Amino acid sequence: MDTQTIAAAGLPALGWALHGGMLLRRLATARRDPLTGLHTRAGWTARAEHLLIKNANAVVLLVDLDDFKAINDTHGHAAGDTALTETARRLSDWCGRHGIAARLGGDEFAAIVTDPGHTAGLFALRVALDQPVVHDGLTLPVSASVGHCHRDHLPVPLLTDALSAADSSMYADKGHGRRNTR
Repeated sequence: MDTQTIAAAGLPALGWALHGGMLLRRLATARRDPLTGLHTRAGWTARAEHLLIKNANAVVLLVDLDDFKAINDTHGHAAGDTALTETARRLSDWCGRHGIAARLGGDEFAAIVTDPGHTAGLFALRVALDQPVVHDGLTLPVSASVGHCHRDHLPVPLLTDALSAADSSMYADKGHGRRNTR
């Protein structure tokens, strides 16, 4: 075989290798929210399902920013983006090495934590999420409603059931007028 034949045969292989690398990068990007850096719903769900099955102490959380539309409408989308990124950082910091956080879309976040001692700190998470955010020199009030579901409260450890229970818990949290009672 001559050098030209070998080069011609290697060219498609090189093309496929480059194409494969680009696909892997695109998949990794699709599993991360570009604004917050958190996992997307797709990137988080498979990992959360695995953690929920493997860890009897797992807790699934849903977080929704209160009155987020007012931040966007009053101060602009850049201010809303600042509130989202700061919420993501606070949730991720709270999870630490005990879990993973995700931005499900809009102003809704999710997390799963696996350490029972860590989940006792839900009050600390609520306090952290209710801290104001500074954007362009303005201090913006931010608060969040947090719902949670302990795995041991589920007859079968299914993520869809845990998210549904956490959603109910979160809306109960919203319904208690938290902003007015703190």
